[in-house]
Amino acid sequence: MAKLKTRFTSLVTLKKNKMQESEQVLSKANLALNNAKSALEESYTFLNDIEEPKSGTISSLLANRVLLSSQRNLINKNKEWINFAQKQLEQAKEQLKKDMIEHEKFKYLELEEIKKIIKKQKEQEAKDLDEVALMTYAQKDNL
Repeated sequence: MAKLKTRFTSLVTLKKNKMQESEQVLSKANLALNNAKSALEESYTFLNDIEEPKSGTISSLLANRVLLSSQRNLINKNKEWINFAQKQLEQAKEQLKKDMIEHEKFKYLELEEIKKIIKKQKEQEAKDLDEVALMTYAQKDNL
């Protein structure tokens, strides 16, 4: 049986496409969050790997201090990136949820419309069969 087209069919397709786009956005947001977490872990590892000089010139002590400071700044930036990525992920989840609801709503409306069409078709078939039966009966009476 061919798929019945209703006034909602194109909307269902549109909403499905929108939902799939939202799923892709969510996937990308999740990936961005994982990347941000990895970058933060790497920053902490690098900070822990920096050895404090026990002796040396003032310039090497100052260079080490600058390196520590820049690594701490990088850690703070990565924390901000994680916060941003978490917000993006939450927004993507909310959008996907809305899109899924919209898609399901129009799928339901389409299904109800199809049920109406099938009911009308069955009623028409029943009328046609009754008409054929009456015509057959009338022909038998005329014979």
